[in-house]
Amino acid sequence: MRKATVRTTTAWLWLFPVTYLIHIAEEYWIGGGYFAYLARTRGVNLTPARFLFLNGIGCALIVIGIFVAQRLKFPEWLLVCLGAVVAGNGLTHTVTALRAAEYNPGLASGLLIWLPLGAATLWMLWGRMHQQRYWSAVAVGVAINVVVSVLTLNSGKL
Repeated sequence: MRKATVRTTTAWLWLFPVTYLIHIAEEYWIGGGYFAYLARTRGVNLTPARFLFLNGIGCALIVIGIFVAQRLKFPEWLLVCLGAVVAGNGLTHTVTALRAAEYNPGLASGLLIWLPLGAATLWMLWGRMHQQRYWSAVAVGVAINVVVSVLTLNSGKL
């Protein structure tokens, strides 16, 4: 990879933990909190402390993933994976809001930041990677969304 491409890829990777913090802030502070929304709409008892703890783990995993991906030379794969994760999360917030005809905490950042970031990332790397590698990263991103949803709906317990 050329030096300018490496710098661009590195900068793009760091958009994910930064926007994750924005998304979590909205989910925690706006609209009564995502944990309260889940309690009201799904009967899920996810405490604010557990919500922050789990999201802290998620953010730490992204940061660790960035360092590992750069060290082991798979930053584009990680970009596609994270693009699928954030696009999926933004899409989930949007569809949920449309179906319920109400705001849910995380909708604004999901719709205005994560959907465009995820879509732009996936678009940018389409055709730049071998298709099998690209789709494996998308599949892992989708799987991460499924695991996060299952954890969330089980009050953050495995």
